Amino acid sequence: MTNITNSYNKLPVIGNPIADFELNSYQNGKLGKIKLSEYRAKWLVLFFYPADFTFVCPTELEEMADNYEEFKKINTEIISVSTDTAFVHKAWHDTSPAIKKISFPMAADPTGDLCKEVGVYIASEGLALRGTFVFDPEGKLVIMEINQNSVGRNVQELLRKLQAAQYVYSHNGEVCPASWKPGAKTLTPSEDLIGKI
Repeated sequence: MTNITNSYNKLPVIGNPIADFELNSYQNGKLGKIKLSEYRAKWLVLFFYPADFTFVCPTELEEMADNYEEFKKINTEIISVSTDTAFVHKAWHDTSPAIKKISFPMAADPTGDLCKEVGVYIASEGLALRGTFVFDPEGKLVIMEINQNSVGRNVQELLRKLQAAQYVYSHNGEVCPASWKPGAKTLTPSEDLIGKI
């Protein structure tokens, strides 16, 4: 198991924006550059993973690719990020059946600067932890999850939490209880509810 003590500089704070990084990327057969600020006015999921050509990573990224249309339907962009270069992303995309499904941007962070910004950089390995960060259309962080690298994530749970965050964002004063899904009952906090739930 990776010892992550002192592996990263800081953790981001819920409600704060992220710095505007520009990264090399691979998407739909093309190498290019992306800036995080290009995605303002959309919801944004930054999906960090340790490395290309590994084992758990393609299972997660394939699941993201299989659900990408669902994310796009709710005004959300996905960007996967690792410390590999964009050239390695292309080589992986060209050879792996799972990764061939990906049409969202695959961002390259070989310096680890973005990984350090969000607290997922493993300095001793030059890799990222499995971190998921969701930003609202104003660029503010609303959801953060970081896993040990041997534990894969669940895209359906990410989608559920994103839908809850979007509901709360557009329904001021309401909150979503545990396991809330679209169409389920929400709560409006008030003194009348204290001790009655």
